[in-house]
Amino acid sequence: MTRMSTELIAALDTADAVPGAEQLRARTYDLLQAAPGALVADIGCGTGRAVAELTARGVRATGIDPDEQMIATARTRAPGADLRVADARALPFRDAELAGYRADKVLHNLPDPGLPLTEARRVLAPGGRIVLCGQDWDALVIDSSFPDLTRTLVHARADRIPSPHSARQYRNLLLDVGFHDVAVEARTALFTDATILPMLTGLAAAHQQADEWLTDQQERARTNRLFAAVPFFLASATSP
Repeated sequence: MTRMSTELIAALDTADAVPGAEQLRARTYDLLQAAPGALVADIGCGTGRAVAELTARGVRATGIDPDEQMIATARTRAPGADLRVADARALPFRDAELAGYRADKVLHNLPDPGLPLTEARRVLAPGGRIVLCGQDWDALVIDSSFPDLTRTLVHARADRIPSPHSARQYRNLLLDVGFHDVAVEARTALFTDATILPMLTGLAAAHQQADEWLTDQQERARTNRLFAAVPFFLASATSP
C-alpha cells in the first residue's frame, strides 16, 4: 500500500471518529428511506464503514470506490460485502437498478460534480432516493490571533480542491439534473480540542509563513481555547 493511501485511510478513520460523525452518517441513512432488502450504492465508500452500517440496517449495500487499495482495505474490514472498483461517472449498474444512492464527501473531489449526478439519475429507479453529504471547504471557521492569515490559509486550501463549493451547490445541482423533492440540511461540526489539529496542521503546511499561526493553534488546544467549526450540508432528493 502506498504512503498516500495509508495516510488517506488514517484521515478517513479520524474523520469517522470525531464527535457527531456517527450521528451525521446515521442521518444520511435515514434520508435514503431504504426498505429492508433495497439495493443501495455507497459512492466513494472508502474503507467500507457505511456499507457495513447500511447492511446492519437490512439494506443490500454496494460500495463503490475508484481506489483499488481503498477497496482492498474495505474488503478486509467488511468480509463478504459487495465492494467494487469503479468511477462515480460510470457506475456498474443497469438503468434504474438502484433504490438508493449515497455519496459522502465525494463530489468536491471531482472537477465537474454534475457528471456523477447525471449518472446517479440513470441508475436510480423512479422514486429512488439520493443523499449527498459534504463540507464547504471555503467556509471553515477558525478562531485565531492571525485572522488575515487564517483567511489566506482557508482559501488556499479550498483552491487546491477540484470543486470546493460543491456542497453549497448540492440543491441546484440536483435540480439541474431533474431530481424532485430536493431538501437541504446544515450541520456544523464544532471542535474545541486537539482533535482538529491534524487538519489545521495541513492548512499550515502549504504556507511558508504559517509556523507562528500553527503554534498559536497548538497553544489554544493546550490551554482549552481552541475553536473551529466545519459546516456540512446534506441534500436529499427523489428520482423522477
